[in-house]
Amino acid sequence: MILETIEVGSMQVNCYVLAEDKGRQAILIDPGGDALEIKKILDRHGLKPAIIINTHGHIDHIGADNEFNVPVYVHRLDAELLRNPELNLSVWMGESFTVSNEIKVVEDNEMIESAGLSLRVLHTPGHTPGGMCLVLTKPDDTIVFSGDSLFSRSIGRSDLPNGDGRLLVKSIRDKLFSLDDAVRVYPGHGPFSTIGEEKRENPYLGEK
Repeated sequence: MILETIEVGSMQVNCYVLAEDKGRQAILIDPGGDALEIKKILDRHGLKPAIIINTHGHIDHIGADNEFNVPVYVHRLDAELLRNPELNLSVWMGESFTVSNEIKVVEDNEMIESAGLSLRVLHTPGHTPGGMCLVLTKPDDTIVFSGDSLFSRSIGRSDLPNGDGRLLVKSIRDKLFSLDDAVRVYPGHGPFSTIGEEKRENPYLGEK
């Protein structure tokens, strides 16, 4: 399996390029900017994008969606953010961005299957109403892409429009902390971690 991470945009979002093998199709998770750099990774492995998945609808995670002519998957409750510059916060950054690609909505526990890979949706609202994490189930089940819900030793912001800190903590405890401690956490920003490390060492979430 190919899993490449590239920090994109001014807010250094972790964009993930995921593929079964070289010369195949790829899934792009949160291509928030720097489309040319993402395309260099695709070219290096001989990959063609199949779909985009946005873990949520903020501009720093969706900013390069239109640079790849593929469908965009997002949780149903964040679909409107992709269409509304005020809700996706692009107006705060002096622009008015909307996603023009086909938008496909998903729900909690739904499977996204593409490019020979499978990911299970975990709805983890709190950072945004439709924030979600993605549990890789094929080819293995040792990775979760946690978006802006869970970071290494931190959690996502809840002071932005429609954020809810208590709901975010509950989402992480109920959904992410039900995963095996060995599952690796690939967040929307910052370094990697594991579920076990976050249970023990995250000051916002440490087990009581």
